[in-house]
Amino acid sequence: MRSLRKNIHWIVALLMLVILAMHYFILSTLFDLPRDITIYDSVFSTVILTFSIWGIILLVRAYPTIVAITVYALFVALFVSSVTVFAQYEVLKLWLHEPAYEQYRTWLSSTLPVRFLAVWIFCTWVGTISAFRKNLAALDSRFQQQVDASALLKEAELFKLRQQLQPHFLYNSLNSINALIMIAPGRAQEMIGKLSDFLRSSVKRESDDMIPIADELSYIRSYLAIESVRFGDRLQVLFQQQDTDHASVPPFLLQPLLENAIKFGLYGNTGAVQIAVNIAMNGGMLQLSITNPYDPDMQPPRGTGFGLKGVQRRLYLLYARNDLLETHKDGSIFTTILKIPQQYVQSNTDRR
Repeated sequence: MRSLRKNIHWIVALLMLVILAMHYFILSTLFDLPRDITIYDSVFSTVILTFSIWGIILLVRAYPTIVAITVYALFVALFVSSVTVFAQYEVLKLWLHEPAYEQYRTWLSSTLPVRFLAVWIFCTWVGTISAFRKNLAALDSRFQQQVDASALLKEAELFKLRQQLQPHFLYNSLNSINALIMIAPGRAQEMIGKLSDFLRSSVKRESDDMIPIADELSYIRSYLAIESVRFGDRLQVLFQQQDTDHASVPPFLLQPLLENAIKFGLYGNTGAVQIAVNIAMNGGMLQLSITNPYDPDMQPPRGTGFGLKGVQRRLYLLYARNDLLETHKDGSIFTTILKIPQQYVQSNTDRR
C-alpha cells in the first residue's frame, strides 16, 4: 500500500501516455482525421483529462471520512467528467478556430455525447479506485492501531506480572529480616546484604526478553542464598543440568516456581527438605522439572496469589500456548514441569 502511494505519480503518468496513444489511434484509424488535428485533439484532450484525474484523486483524498465515500466519488466523477468534456470542447474549438477546421468543429460537436461517456466511465473508474484506496488505508490504519493497542496491553500485562514478583518475594524477605533482627542480628545483616545484591541484579535484567539459562541459574542461586538464611540447613536444592549451555529463558520465570516448591515443601515440615531441579533439552524445548515433597493434608499460608497462575499467564502472553506449564501429584511428591521453546521471542514493540 505504501509503495503504491509512492509510485502513484508514475502510475498516473504511464496511464495517461497509454490513453494518449489510444486516443491518437482511434482518431487516426476509425475517424481518419488529418494528422495535425489528430495530434491537437489527442494532446489537448489527454492533458485536460490528466488534470481532471488529479482533481478526482485530490478531492477523494480530501474527503474527511470514509462514510459514503463511494457515493461521493461517483458524484465527483460525474461533475469532473462534465467539466472535462466542456473544457476539451472549448480549448479545441478555440485552438482550431480557422475556417479550414469548420468541418472538424462540427464533428467535434456531434461526438460530444460519446466523448462524455468515455470520459465519465474513466473518471468513475478512477474515483471508485481512489475511494477503495482510501477505505483500505483507513482499515489499515485502524488495524495498525488495534495491533499497537494490543501490543501495548500485552507489554503492560507482562510488565505487571514481572513486577509482581519483586514485592511478593521482598515482603517475605523483609518479614524474615524483621524476625532475625532480635534473635540473630548477624544472620539478619547477612540476609540484607544478599537481598541488596539480588535486587541489584534484578534491575539489570529488567529490560531483557530472553537471557541465557546460565544467567537465570546464577540469579536463582542468589535467590536460594537468601532463602537459605531463612530456612538454614532445612532447605536443600539439587540442580542437574544436561547440555543446555546454549539455551535461553525469559527472566524471572523460574523463581516463582522454586518459591512455590519451597512453600509447599517446607511449611508443615520440620525436617530437611530436598528439592530437585532437572534441566534438559527435549527436542526443541528446554524442559525444567522441579520436584518437591508436600503433604496433601497440609495447606500452606496464602500468599499474594502470584505463583503458578502468574507464570502460566506470562507463558501464554509470550508464546500463545497453554501447554508449557504442567503440574503432577504422585503421593507426597509434587512435580512442576516448565517448557520453553528455544526460539527468539520478539518484544511487542518489534511486532508492530
